Amino acid sequence: MNPVFSSLPTTVFEVMSSLSRELGAINLGQGFPDEAGPADIRAKAAEATLHGYNQYPSMMGIPALREAVAGHYARHQGLDLDPVTEVIVTSGATEALAASLLGLIEPGDEVVLFAPLYDAYLPLVRLAGGIPRIVRLRPPAFRLAEADLADAFNARTRVVVLNNPLNPSATMLPEEDLALLARYCERFDVTAVCDEVWEHVVFDGARHVPLMALPGMRGRTVKIGSAGKIFSLTGWKVGFVMADARLMRVIAKAHQFLCFTTPPNLQEAVAYGLAKEDAYFTGMRAGYARSRDRLSEGLRAIGLDVLPSQATWFVNVDIARLGLGEDAAFCDRLIREHGVAAIPVSAFYPDAAVRSLVRLCFCKSDATLDAGLERIAAFVRTAA
Repeated sequence: MNPVFSSLPTTVFEVMSSLSRELGAINLGQGFPDEAGPADIRAKAAEATLHGYNQYPSMMGIPALREAVAGHYARHQGLDLDPVTEVIVTSGATEALAASLLGLIEPGDEVVLFAPLYDAYLPLVRLAGGIPRIVRLRPPAFRLAEADLADAFNARTRVVVLNNPLNPSATMLPEEDLALLARYCERFDVTAVCDEVWEHVVFDGARHVPLMALPGMRGRTVKIGSAGKIFSLTGWKVGFVMADARLMRVIAKAHQFLCFTTPPNLQEAVAYGLAKEDAYFTGMRAGYARSRDRLSEGLRAIGLDVLPSQATWFVNVDIARLGLGEDAAFCDRLIREHGVAAIPVSAFYPDAAVRSLVRLCFCKSDATLDAGLERIAAFVRTAA
């Protein structure tokens, strides 16, 4: 058996969601909305299924979606992308990550990763033969530190993986941190693989800045987006990769043997969605910001220490002063004794270095959030 996978535990998201189903718990752990997603986009997918093309589409993605991706990012982020040579469609952002990392990493290459990190990064880097170099980001700000970059980057570094906005911390890197990382990428001739799936789910008037847009980074950045996050349709698994044609040629070759293509009806619907007026994106952000505030205020009323949430569907609470043990034990008790699923942030650190943060998901209905808060309050009250 392949040791990269045979020794891995089941992902914490599946563990907690399975327990949630088994116990009938309220799932504030895994990030998926209660709502069905935009009706007009779903209707486009249904129409394309009934009346459109349902055979193999192009490996690179249907032209309409690739053109829509290029147009969307030109309008929202000022990027100039060639839809023919610099955009491909993937079956979700995780497949996009896999194709990018398998295509760009040679055995023995060092790869800089920032923890907390999405749990797919490490096995994919190791599968490609890469040697991970972990840079630990520290709560509550989760900022880049030049001393840490200086320790991690060297002549053997070939790739850095950046998740911004960052899940699970719900933070966004300021432009000075992005500029710092760009300088290191240029200095060491490093390609940046940027997981930017939360780019539209940002709050309080913030604007996402893609690393690709910084000076010197256009030709050395792979940008990854997700229709599932943009349109709250997580089950669709439609992602996109944007990169210079030189990088895209090898990423596309990896993609062709991972998944090859993505359902054409979903591609048609996503192409329609990406062209929606700004009001959709503004309204989506406002709705999630309201849910964020509802959950955050409720948690503070219980007496929990809530970290700021700048982006994503998540808020974090620091449980250190409660005296109820570390995050993993806290989450286990919370779901088994009070029926609420949450995620221990230690699961996002390979060395479980941070053990006092618990991530909760707010992309739920008011009723779900309120019921979850009631149970969390009961847990804190009876466990104290």
